[in-house]
Amino acid sequence: MPDHRSRLVTDLIAARQAAWESYTHHPFVQQLGAGTLPKPAFLHYLRQDYVFLIHFARAWALAVVKSDRIAEMRIAAGTVHALIDEEMKLHIATCAQEGISEPDLAATTESPANLAYTRFVMDMGLKGDLLDLLVALAPCVFGYGEIGRRLAEQTDGPPPGHPYHDWISTYAGEDYQCVCATVGTLIDDVAGRTIGDAHAASPRWSTLTETFATACRLEADFWQMGLDGS
Repeated sequence: MPDHRSRLVTDLIAARQAAWESYTHHPFVQQLGAGTLPKPAFLHYLRQDYVFLIHFARAWALAVVKSDRIAEMRIAAGTVHALIDEEMKLHIATCAQEGISEPDLAATTESPANLAYTRFVMDMGLKGDLLDLLVALAPCVFGYGEIGRRLAEQTDGPPPGHPYHDWISTYAGEDYQCVCATVGTLIDDVAGRTIGDAHAASPRWSTLTETFATACRLEADFWQMGLDGS
């Protein structure tokens, strides 16, 4: 699979491969790539993901609080901007085409799967340090990047007529892949000074891998929530 652009994330995936595969190859993802995902399922997911991104932005804002280095603060603040001012445009535009306004999106009632995932990430950040928070955030950032690249390769583009062309193109695109690269550098820098380069030798490794695996499981539950909502 493509380079994750992070030594730590690559090691985390290797340590918890089953959880990662269940998330990144979930039936929702497979159907989305094949263009067979029912539109109601996609829209249900998209509405929930709009709310999710609000809390995800809050978590990245917490990364600013957890950091004591200007360069890291800039990356975290830039990620908040990318989420609020760029990524959410996809949700707003797609839903608008289906007659769902932005106020309607904002009024979406959070599903239990959404609540579980977003509050888990915030809890990891509040009770832990910057590395704990970044590891909880990593599956979303890097998983969407990997899924986008893979689906673009599988669909040869995707072609203009693909029903989920915009979604795949967004996460396979250069802008989002640059976000992954930037966050990869950040997480490796923080890991290097926090646990060293021999990740698996750190006393914190089992806790970090469990955080990563839990976030992957919650991501898979989020996809399943989309399917169940169809």
